[in-house]
Amino acid sequence: MTEDLAARWDSAYAEGDAARSWFQAAPRMSLRMLDAAGVTAADSLIDVGGGASPLAAALLARGFRDVTVLDISAAGMRYARQRLTEAEAARARWLTADIRAWRPSRRFAVWHDRAVFHFMTAEADRRAYLQALAAATALAAVAVFGCFAPDGPARCSGLPVARYTPRDLAAELGPGWTLVAQDREAHTTPAAQIQPFTWAAFRRTC
Repeated sequence: MTEDLAARWDSAYAEGDAARSWFQAAPRMSLRMLDAAGVTAADSLIDVGGGASPLAAALLARGFRDVTVLDISAAGMRYARQRLTEAEAARARWLTADIRAWRPSRRFAVWHDRAVFHFMTAEADRRAYLQALAAATALAAVAVFGCFAPDGPARCSGLPVARYTPRDLAAELGPGWTLVAQDREAHTTPAAQIQPFTWAAFRRTC
């Protein structure tokens, strides 16, 4: 299953930026939510499902020194690395893994996820994802999520998705996480369609 899903996303990235509905030229909402949660360049951060996202480049430009990008698609991360110089790309860590099976070897101060968790439509997948989140973070860690809002699309890239309010996300994370910031985004796709996103930042309290 992991191999099939990786091949699916490799193919999606190979179609180019304009073919990917989630493409954004600048990670404005991600940076806004990180700022709202009090994240600084001194914090370690993992971008889950980072793929070809420009977030790693933006964080490195801000002076972050401990950035890790994880994605099931090695092809997607190659596109992200191509946006950087060789020296810049070497300053980040790039992990190819299925988040549902990933076993972190360390903990991070910040967990960032734009448009991965909403693909966890099966309870077993959500449980595996949350186990990875718990293992990769410690007390006082921040977790930022960007997911489709309740009025967002029901499918993305041919796959079903779940849709969330900030309260829904809080319920999924459980009482060990406290909501510290929230927002809403009307994401414009390369095809000029509007996709409503829910954004929420949480702090781990136990």
